[in-house]
Amino acid sequence: MARRDRSLFLRSWLRDPLRIGSAWPSGRALAQRVARHVGAVDAPVVELGAGTGAITRALLRSGVPEHRLALIEADPHFARALLFRFPQARVLHMDAAAIGEVGPFFGRVRAGAFVSAVPPTSLSTRRLYALLASAFRHHLRSDGVFYQFTCLPRCPVPSRLLARLGLCAERVGWVGANLPPVAVYRLQRSGKPPSPAAARRLGQFEGAER
Repeated sequence: MARRDRSLFLRSWLRDPLRIGSAWPSGRALAQRVARHVGAVDAPVVELGAGTGAITRALLRSGVPEHRLALIEADPHFARALLFRFPQARVLHMDAAAIGEVGPFFGRVRAGAFVSAVPPTSLSTRRLYALLASAFRHHLRSDGVFYQFTCLPRCPVPSRLLARLGLCAERVGWVGANLPPVAVYRLQRSGKPPSPAAARRLGQFEGAER
């Protein structure tokens, strides 16, 4: 499966390198790092940019039940593979930045964690804002967290965007054994209310996306 996954990833990356972000699926070291932070207590869990399911398998091993996973994937080839490999999970073939346009993934139960492999640098500021605002406003519970992978040497979410949303970010891991090496950031509510402009901006961004 590993060779097949690499081949599928490479073909998808060649078709759209900006959106896919990497020519290789997430490695075992990154999957193990994620499993240290996300487990059964965090279920349900939403995975953005699930790819071929490397992180998904790690979440299952960490105790997250398959039926309590929502896998969001924009690439149609990846989405088909996910449907076949994880039949009990909720697989949605859609743009991660559009999660504000869909209803709750798990009925009245909110997610405890998001795990995102979607490169923030592939999104405009407006779309990144919409993604994070929707995740924290509509899908995560009050103590929910958002894990973001990045190849950048700093947090991929601009500090001004975090402030507008009332969020804080902390680097919780560096995986040099991954190809390419990645840092793992944890985003959560800072306890400070979003800046007054946040609500207005969210309305503008959501309106512009329609």
